[in-house]
Amino acid sequence: MTEHFFLYNNKVCPANFAVINPANRSFRYGDGLFETMKMIKGIIINKEFHFERLYHGLSLLYFEIPKTFTALFLEKKIRQIAAKNKHHDAVRIRLTLFRGNGGIFDPEDLLPNYVIETSPLPYENQLNENGLVVDVFPGARKSCDLLSNLKSNNYLPYVMAGLFAKKNNMDDCLVLNSFERVCDSAIANIFIINGDTIYTPPLTEGCVAGVMRRWMLEKFDLKKYHIIEKTLTINEVLAAEEFFLTNSVYHLKWVKKFRDKNYDNKKIKEMYSHILQTI
Repeated sequence: MTEHFFLYNNKVCPANFAVINPANRSFRYGDGLFETMKMIKGIIINKEFHFERLYHGLSLLYFEIPKTFTALFLEKKIRQIAAKNKHHDAVRIRLTLFRGNGGIFDPEDLLPNYVIETSPLPYENQLNENGLVVDVFPGARKSCDLLSNLKSNNYLPYVMAGLFAKKNNMDDCLVLNSFERVCDSAIANIFIINGDTIYTPPLTEGCVAGVMRRWMLEKFDLKKYHIIEKTLTINEVLAAEEFFLTNSVYHLKWVKKFRDKNYDNKKIKEMYSHILQTI
């Protein structure tokens, strides 16, 4: 079997190598951020959006960023470990950044440590034929604050939503915010369609600032559709004609069923074809 590697602070490590100790702040408190990216034949999809989100998050979390710790530096390291793992076609990248050791008030320093992992992906050039089955995760509510839009290492509401979905034989679960409105899902942002209008919750609703969500809002140019940020209730999702989820790895997936509602995918098919041609 081919040996697998990851990169830790410029060091190539075998997959089973341990890199943190019990005093690590990410392990103790979830002190850090992560990015999940997709690379096709050496090109990171929506690279600028990913790194803008990452460095914005580092700033919000009071990291001290060395001048050499640039997006170009990280991109070079991503390519290095992908090549080491012989991942050349479609690649999933997980970039995790975290502070080192220490307590709440006394970190050793504010510098970022990093881990880069890669794994192969299948080429996907068609919409998921089996629509997703989803419901609401009842066990937690997402806050709406300064940190809500980050892809934080403190990801417990989404972890539990994913476990709840698996336990109940679903593909994903919606996460509500503290106002009982729809926020996002365990691994994706939420969009619904009515007529020629596409709706998605604004960032003020507490959802993760998804890169594919941003692409839909800023780059999607299929002129017959209008995309609007709007608060969404469960009843509004149930009343929608079509329903889909987005993230950086699979771009877009059709939701077939939410509770007792079954959704069509005619417009989603058209949008997915357009995305493949333009992204």
